[in-house]
Amino acid sequence: MKTYTSIFTVALSLCLFSCLGFSKKESNSIDQESIGNYKPSKETKVAYFASGCFWCVEAIFESVKGVEEAVSGYAGGHTINPTYESSNTGTTGHAETVAVYYNPKIVSFETLVKVYFGSHNPTTVNGQHPDYGSQYRSIAFYENDTEKKIIDDMIATLNKEVYNGKVATEVAKLKKFYKAEEYHQDFEKRNPNQPYVKAVSIPRLNKFKNKFPELLKKESH
Repeated sequence: MKTYTSIFTVALSLCLFSCLGFSKKESNSIDQESIGNYKPSKETKVAYFASGCFWCVEAIFESVKGVEEAVSGYAGGHTINPTYESSNTGTTGHAETVAVYYNPKIVSFETLVKVYFGSHNPTTVNGQHPDYGSQYRSIAFYENDTEKKIIDDMIATLNKEVYNGKVATEVAKLKKFYKAEEYHQDFEKRNPNQPYVKAVSIPRLNKFKNKFPELLKKESH
């Protein structure tokens, strides 16, 4: 009986402290223009990054000056209309990805790439602790040759100066971004007492803030 009790306790803990541990049935909207009350301007550009649970990644980018909105979703896969449940099987090829809407007059794509690599461990293959699986892999997406060069140059520098050639981040051309279910949007901000948010998202956000205070919005939470 003690053995079964221990197994149950471990299973329950993993459920509580995992991005995968929170699920809610809701239809998946893939309309990229459907971003609540936010309306991007003609000057707004979008960058796409995957580095673990999108609850964490979204909160980090939304704290950066010049970022107007960050939207959680899925990219990098081979199926159409992925959902949270299907992407978390690891069979759709999609990674939890955040679309970062930004004003290039305030923050550059290069700075966003700096934020990206400075806010996760790019040497981890298929995951960011405590979330593991291909859906949590590190991918920096590009839409043109200029963006690709910025990402490639950053990886080359990090491999040489910091990680000794161990950066595992994929560099991929964006084919399609699917907006995640509505309950995932602004999840960290709306659910500050959720166990995973308290144990993982908020500490990861605070670690980023301490590392890059000069990049933060004044009203950053």
